[in-house]
Amino acid sequence: MNPARKISTFDGSGFWKNAYVHQRAKLLRLAGVPESQISELADKRYLDLSSDLRYDMETCGAVLRDLK
Repeated sequence: MNPARKISTFDGSGFWKNAYVHQRAKLLRLAGVPESQISELADKRYLDLSSDLRYDMETCGAVLRDLK
């Protein structure tokens, strides 16, 4: 029996608060957001984003050094 694999998560809230817009856009691209929506979403507060999008960003496999 294999134990369930734990999903590694990214601290989206902490990153979003301290990131510049171009860094937020990189994270949104990794989460699969269409280019037409990135500029609008990058300016929003983290809690104003949909919960589905926040989940996708936190579980997309992003690494902080790749977003800086």
